[in-house]
Amino acid sequence: MLTTLKNETTTVTVSSLGAEMQSFVSGGIDYLWNGDPAYWTGRAPHLFPIVGGLRNGKATSDGGDITCAKHGFVRKSELTLVEADDENATYALYANDETRAVYPYDFAFFVKYHLSGTSLKVTYEVHNTGDKPLPFCIGGHPGFRVPLTAEDCFEDYCIELERKETLDCPQVDMSAALINDRIRNRVLTNNNKLTLNHVMFRGDALIFDRLQSRVIRLYSQKTGHGVDMNFESFPFVAVWTPVEDSPFVCLEPWNGMATCVSEDDVFEHKIGAEILPAGEKSVYHFTLSVY
Repeated sequence: MLTTLKNETTTVTVSSLGAEMQSFVSGGIDYLWNGDPAYWTGRAPHLFPIVGGLRNGKATSDGGDITCAKHGFVRKSELTLVEADDENATYALYANDETRAVYPYDFAFFVKYHLSGTSLKVTYEVHNTGDKPLPFCIGGHPGFRVPLTAEDCFEDYCIELERKETLDCPQVDMSAALINDRIRNRVLTNNNKLTLNHVMFRGDALIFDRLQSRVIRLYSQKTGHGVDMNFESFPFVAVWTPVEDSPFVCLEPWNGMATCVSEDDVFEHKIGAEILPAGEKSVYHFTLSVY
């Protein structure tokens, strides 16, 4: 089932499957990736209760073994539309026998959308409805069309941060789907701008895990069209496109990541993982602004 959020300038559609955005149209441009299976069937999935993958697909935890597939199960789940109006929608997923089989915890997970002008705020709420601490990682994975118009090409686009940074990204071990945080590659030196090309993604995602900035921009240096992401409640952000000619780029705010080679396989020990006390809730959000 699709839900439409709309105002005078912008229209956003969301599917109940994964509570995933299907389009983000403003000024006659659909900024969101269209899910073409030749490249990547996702559009803007939500990542919970893991980000990335686990070593050999498994981790131990105080509640039992966690065996979620990469990026968790929300993206493949049918969520309930709790409430909606012209500019807001809230979706929910509650723990059930299927989720407990791979993630032995009780929870309520909410995705909230709020459209204001040409900006969309995405809010996650995680409620621990069980009687023991709830360990989890969470993140977003929206993909944006690059190029956005027929007037430019992939190499006309750049990533720009709000501050000048010196950044070393950890390598991705693509064969094992792990983060090799013991080996890092320099990406920026006292700079805030990175012009895109497909070669830079041959080693998979660029993971910015030591940022001072909390705003990242993806835009065309030729037309000026693009998207800003404010990810102030997330410690990490990744930039990804999968194969050499993929016509989209994902901006991914995370509070955790795939298992790092320096980590053991205890989920509570994962870098960035939150451990939410019983009866408590946690809130994360990011905002997308298009132009």
